[in-house]
Amino acid sequence: MNREKLIIFDTTLRDGEQSPGASMTRDEKVRIAKALEKMRVDVIEAGFPVASPGDFEAVKAVAETIKDSIVCALARAKDIDIDRAGEALKGANAARIHTFIATSPIHMKEKLRMEPDQVVEQAVRAVKRARQYTDNVEFSPEDAGRSDPDFLCRIIEAVIDAGAGTVNIPDTVGYNLPHQFGALVKQLIERVPNADQAVFSVHCHNDLGLAVANSLSAVLNGARQVECTINGLGERAGNASLEEIVMAVRTRQDLFPCDTTVDATQIVPTSRLVSGITGFAVQPNKAIVGANAFAHESGIHQDGVLKRRETYEIMRAEDVGWSANRMVLGKHSGRNAFRTRLKELGVEFASEADVNNAFARFKELADKKHEIFDDDLQALVTDANIDAENERLKLVALKASSETGERAEAKVTLRLDNEEFKANEKGAGPVDAVFKAIEKIIKSEAQLQLYSVNNITTGTDSQGEVTVRLMKGGMIVNGQGADTDIVIASAKAYINALNKIMMRTERAHPQV
Repeated sequence: MNREKLIIFDTTLRDGEQSPGASMTRDEKVRIAKALEKMRVDVIEAGFPVASPGDFEAVKAVAETIKDSIVCALARAKDIDIDRAGEALKGANAARIHTFIATSPIHMKEKLRMEPDQVVEQAVRAVKRARQYTDNVEFSPEDAGRSDPDFLCRIIEAVIDAGAGTVNIPDTVGYNLPHQFGALVKQLIERVPNADQAVFSVHCHNDLGLAVANSLSAVLNGARQVECTINGLGERAGNASLEEIVMAVRTRQDLFPCDTTVDATQIVPTSRLVSGITGFAVQPNKAIVGANAFAHESGIHQDGVLKRRETYEIMRAEDVGWSANRMVLGKHSGRNAFRTRLKELGVEFASEADVNNAFARFKELADKKHEIFDDDLQALVTDANIDAENERLKLVALKASSETGERAEAKVTLRLDNEEFKANEKGAGPVDAVFKAIEKIIKSEAQLQLYSVNNITTGTDSQGEVTVRLMKGGMIVNGQGADTDIVIASAKAYINALNKIMMRTERAHPQV
């Protein structure tokens, strides 16, 4: 049986970044894009260039770096968006512009304030303008899951005639059920006269927990591209999870007439990279990439797996990148071994100064922690990048103490724009005291929305990775910090979030 190609379109860098607090810097986007390229993802949606100068520069950097995957930029069906996307993609080896306009009655009436004829006209004009920059144009009728099928047929036929080579059917608000969404895709492919001139794609949100199910139903009904994200990252409840789509199709080849060319062994390393950069921890029972995904507690299950793995495992852990952490470095390891191992992990340094900075941190960690694992190295590099980026506020010194029956106390010294400030505070615990001392100095008035701690590896000497989410004036940011001392890691995370609040420029949301 000849298998058709299922195109994997990753939107972690664009839709995934729209998760509250998940904004990524240019260098972080490039790191993730390289990991996606190594995974052999077909299309990487790098961002929304018109949103901000930072987004433009990030898309431009990804476009100039990636050679083996198509780099895509999002644009509303507006001239300014399309021109900005075309400019950002100039340096790409292979480029795509993805333009969209809403098509559901509620969106056209309440958001766009446009008549259906106007929507079709604008969609056609946008596709034609995008074709001036690239032959690879994708069109999405936003909120297709709640749109009138007759109108969808009309606008899809028109944009294909205008030059769209990919037509994406989004369930923008996660409203559809699998049988319903699959039937819609099948109906569109059968009814649109020129459907054979385009690849039909789907982009499903997870508001009802059905994003993967809806996407797979669409594939069974003729869709040949799936838009998805690493770890299911995305705004609200997230998007369809790339790892679940890829492994469902690969595991059930008895049902799917297509397959991807994704290197599945890169799934777990990429999942960890995205989690570390965004600060969004992966739940232990998450399919494929969760810590418990291949763990067996039940005696019956353990006995069955020992006798024959297939009794309780439908795929091999090694096939998606799970393996024992390899301890390859220690306090006596040299700079070359350090650089080589990080290169194997997909981390490359922009300059010798960056190598020296990371290597110095490695030596500091090796003095505290005897065994250095790959996950420690990833966290170390992420922590180094956090420090290097737009850091007005720095932690100079911290002393925290706690005693049974007494309130914890913290003494903090911070450097803000090269001037040092000190504060003492008490709190319910050492972390609470540290945060209060930092606030006494900065007076940010930000609200703490989330405080999360995860151990990077096993053992009591493991680094703790802390995520802090702050909200101020409607802006939500995540901060990350890692250290073998959880109180210091917490301070780093809080300061990282404050730096983002200080430096962040407002970004336009692509659906506004």
